[in-house]
Amino acid sequence: MEKALGSSSFTIVLTLFVYVTSCCFHFQIGECQLNNLGSVFIFGDSLFDVGNNNYIKTTTLDQANFWPYGQTYFKFPTGRFSDGRLISDFIAEYAKLPLLPPFLQPGSQHSYYNGANFASAGAGALVTTFRGSVIDMETQLKNFKKVKNWLRNKLGKWKSQKILSNAVYLFSIGTNDYVSLFVTNSSIQVSPQYHQMVVGNLTTIAKEIYKIGGRKFGFLNLGELGCLPGLRMLNPSSKNGCLEKASNLAQLHNVELHNVLLKMEKQLKGFKYSLYDFNSSLRGRIDHPSKYGMKEGKIACCGRGRFRGIHSCGGKRPVGHEFELCQNPNMHVFWDSYHLTETVYHQMAAEMWNGPSNFKSLFQCL
Repeated sequence: MEKALGSSSFTIVLTLFVYVTSCCFHFQIGECQLNNLGSVFIFGDSLFDVGNNNYIKTTTLDQANFWPYGQTYFKFPTGRFSDGRLISDFIAEYAKLPLLPPFLQPGSQHSYYNGANFASAGAGALVTTFRGSVIDMETQLKNFKKVKNWLRNKLGKWKSQKILSNAVYLFSIGTNDYVSLFVTNSSIQVSPQYHQMVVGNLTTIAKEIYKIGGRKFGFLNLGELGCLPGLRMLNPSSKNGCLEKASNLAQLHNVELHNVLLKMEKQLKGFKYSLYDFNSSLRGRIDHPSKYGMKEGKIACCGRGRFRGIHSCGGKRPVGHEFELCQNPNMHVFWDSYHLTETVYHQMAAEMWNGPSNFKSLFQCL
């Protein structure tokens, strides 16, 4: 009788053990499934803005909520500075996440389990860049903290922290800090300290997110700024090359960013990052568009003037109502004076996901 009781007890204990381990195992998997293997929080400028600037007081210089923006994929303007989707849209798709709406989009149905998009066209790493017309990085961080509180209220401290630590934090910022020096009457004297300030502000935001619980970060370096049609056209009419002064600033920024991220990886326990070489990728398409299935690497699809560098696409900006529009955006690298076509963004997202920067690895659960 005693022997039978012992056997029965063993069976009960074993059953409980299997149930508990099974329960916990499925719960851990469930945490990842809750985020579709990782939510994504998006910060930055027009490269990632999916329409936040539709909902702020600004000018049409920093908005794209009018035709022909969005014409190829959405068939209507969403606020994205392209003819279709952006890099961040494709990254979300690869991660099996839905397209994230603008954080500022009105509505009571917002859910942040999959992440949120805080990006604002025209924003820079410096608060002073286009101040008053954009959602600066400090405000984007404040908006992220609102989402953090929303998750905590919905899920509790432990579960919400799990989401934040498994999330990917994606940044595209810095372009406007340098472009603004050429398109405004800026009196700023560019020095090595300027690059350090721009990169320092960006990485300060990343460190704040790290303190909150973020561990996985994705960054894009800056493209060949002088090759943007809006800056290329600033060269004398006898010169058709890129504006070297602007491209040189981007190169200095990229070196500083690379070095600072290496230091952060050593200093911050558990900090993991991927850095996509947006610069080399863009330059390759500008110089050799046919290699990537396109025909035109210098002239924008939408705009007017030399290289269609005048930022008049859509005819609603202060520079005038007249603009030209190409027949097939898929054949162009540049969509407007400063932004790329969906075709290029799609190709770049694929490189980011599967290429050397291996963004895919960021979406693996911790």
